[in-house]
Amino acid sequence: MSDSLLTAVAALWGAAAGLLVPRAAYRFAVEPAETWRDTCPEGHPLTGPARGWLGFARCGACRTAGEAPGARTPGEAPGAAGRAPSYGPGTPLVSLVTALLCAGLALATGTRPEVGVWLLLAPAGVLLAVVDFKVQRLPDALTLPLAAAALALLGVAAAVPEHAGVWLTALFGALALGGAYFLLFLINPNGMGFGDVKLALGLGAVLGWYGWSVVFLGTFAGFLLGALYGAWLVVVRRAGRKSSIPFGPFLIAGAYAGLLIGAYAA
Repeated sequence: MSDSLLTAVAALWGAAAGLLVPRAAYRFAVEPAETWRDTCPEGHPLTGPARGWLGFARCGACRTAGEAPGARTPGEAPGAAGRAPSYGPGTPLVSLVTALLCAGLALATGTRPEVGVWLLLAPAGVLLAVVDFKVQRLPDALTLPLAAAALALLGVAAAVPEHAGVWLTALFGALALGGAYFLLFLINPNGMGFGDVKLALGLGAVLGWYGWSVVFLGTFAGFLLGALYGAWLVVVRRAGRKSSIPFGPFLIAGAYAGLLIGAYAA
């Protein structure tokens, strides 16, 4: 498969996977003391085809309610009230972002076997970033499986010819980055959440695949992006110097930048 065809396929995969992210993001985006959402914003149970975690973020019960006699307001276009409303983050935007991220990964990695790992993990990274931005929380149900999946999938890639990474370095990268973030958490719990520590396991694995220099680069980029975002919030007076910000999205963005550079240079 040519690189251009692979990039196009990756973009289509990202767009399709991105369509399924908003429902899961909506269900996961709750405060720590709350259970995962199982109703739409109007209180309809997410039953039937909408019960699962993956799928379009639309509520058929809301559409049915809108089609009931008298549900439309005077002058409203026929069928407008009966359209199934969406919930969660904007689906077109999430789909577009995921498509662009996957296309970038395919373009940088080429046809090496680890590209399949990056394409499978990318939608999970988008999901984690969206949830953290919404409620400043990185659920264990996402971070820990991400780390396990990264190491398992990279183990498979390491057994395929023409791969460009080292699985043991990925394992040590996960342990090293997770350990470093854990120390930061112990030193300053208000600045580094425990969810970030668990996220570091998965990020360390994917960065470590291409070597320690990529681990350092991706980690530095994440801290730099987070610092710039925090400084911008202070400048526009949307936060103070001691305000907490969702750090996970910037750790993920930094890891993505490091991964692109590592894949392209490998």
